[in-house]
Amino acid sequence: MVRPASTPLPAVPGRLCGEHRPLPAAGGRCRDRRRPLTARVRTRGPTMARKKVRPRLIAELARRVRALREQRERPRDSQLYSLDYETLTRPHSGRRLPVRAWADARQESRLLQLLGRLPFFGLGRLVTRKSWLWQHDEPCYWRLTRVRPDCTAQNLDHGKAWGILTFKGKTESEAREIEQVMYHDWRLVPKHEEEAFTAFTPVPKDTLRFVPYPPLLRAMILAERQKNGDTSTEEPMLNLERTRVDPWDYPAKKEAKRKAKGTPV
Repeated sequence: MVRPASTPLPAVPGRLCGEHRPLPAAGGRCRDRRRPLTARVRTRGPTMARKKVRPRLIAELARRVRALREQRERPRDSQLYSLDYETLTRPHSGRRLPVRAWADARQESRLLQLLGRLPFFGLGRLVTRKSWLWQHDEPCYWRLTRVRPDCTAQNLDHGKAWGILTFKGKTESEAREIEQVMYHDWRLVPKHEEEAFTAFTPVPKDTLRFVPYPPLLRAMILAERQKNGDTSTEEPMLNLERTRVDPWDYPAKKEAKRKAKGTPV
């Protein structure tokens, strides 16, 4: 018995022999719509774009770095205000004290020299200056609230201090840094004398504000009125009120430092 020969399968367009996956047609998609022509390739998520740093932030960072370098390289108070008592010259700057300060430099003390001998650097105590005692009858003093000595000084006789100022009987509301702590004219008020030192009775202010003009000035003012056609009969009076001006030795307040603007980098 002879086996009949196998008949070849009819050729199907788009299919190769031995393959079961259809090939793409001219349209660009497979006849089998279950799978697209293009191979599915796994792609990563959306790439994170690098955040741009604004120039202002860079300028601010550069300003802070410069400020830190200046603060690190700034000389200490013990170096700035050290004094050679033989020549009365400051070694750091090479400047010599004025002649009128020589006697005080040898006899009086700086503020931190006084406070270094007291417990807790004299917090809460009263300090005044010799120049204030000579020039003003009203009480002038500082009440200490904070002291920061320079730890690099040999005897801790340099540094900064803060307190509340009372000048000519008027007390400020807020504490601030004490100026001129390196001057040799500071004095400590003894505790048993603080009450008597701070006692002050303000003098009543004169309520007289206006006074008549001298005769010649009065006649000139009246003549000027008559010339301008002014028929008012009001008596010309001189105003004695004046603008308040602080004394020349009033401790000047330090102005708030303006924030430095960043420079473009």
